[in-house]
Amino acid sequence: MTQRNTATSTPTTRTAVGHVLREWRARRRMSQLDLALDAEISARHLSFVESGRSSPSRDLLARLAERLAMPLRAQNRLMLSAGYAPAHAETAFDAPEMGEIRATVSAILDGHMPFPAIAVDSRWTLMQANGAAAALFEGIDPAMLAPPLNVLRLSLHPQGLAPRIVNLAEWRHHVLERLRVQVEASDDPFLSELLGELAAYPAPATSTAHPPHSLLAVPLELKMPGSDRVLRFISTTTVFSTATSVTLSELALECFYPADAETRMALMQPQENRRSDR
Repeated sequence: MTQRNTATSTPTTRTAVGHVLREWRARRRMSQLDLALDAEISARHLSFVESGRSSPSRDLLARLAERLAMPLRAQNRLMLSAGYAPAHAETAFDAPEMGEIRATVSAILDGHMPFPAIAVDSRWTLMQANGAAAALFEGIDPAMLAPPLNVLRLSLHPQGLAPRIVNLAEWRHHVLERLRVQVEASDDPFLSELLGELAAYPAPATSTAHPPHSLLAVPLELKMPGSDRVLRFISTTTVFSTATSVTLSELALECFYPADAETRMALMQPQENRRSDR
């Protein structure tokens, strides 16, 4: 039998859970009727829950959260707003019980060598990086690399990677649009503030011409420090689709691949040199 705090049946708590549901319905652009039909309940019942006239069960909230495609962190907030215990564990990434997860992430990133790969949380904080990714940060102001390191801030900040990004206008547009989508899909005010901060950074007036591969995916064209060599990357994002913990559900692996033969050769060459030295 589900245990519930007896203090949670107050009108304030009922109003709180209704507020969270209305907030997420608006975010998903769903009417009360749409959500009620999806959750197989009456529109009247949902209306009573949202107005505070009815206390929802834990099972009903879980069903509504599923239909609203709420992230695990938001599902916990919904449960707490109704006086129930959180549904999903929130364990820090550096906690001892996350040791196996950290080892798995490291193995994935190292397996991507000699190409860059990083692990970030939902706020784009760098959690882990392989050696190839760390090499891209060479020459950056150490203050920019101090933890917690936000990789979006690092990429667009004038003292970060921005001066070395050849196609900064194109890359900046890609980053800001991606972050706007994430802000709309989440309830995290940090991301909204981050978007405002990044949008305020200096931007180039025009974009330069790009090779044909940019028609397939937005590349990151990065000039290496102390050299005229430009490395060009496209990226993929990997998430843990079966995660039941908030931390793991918010973890994303950004893996960068060569966008042209020159970049592939430049990254593979050090590896070939190491093999020949054995």
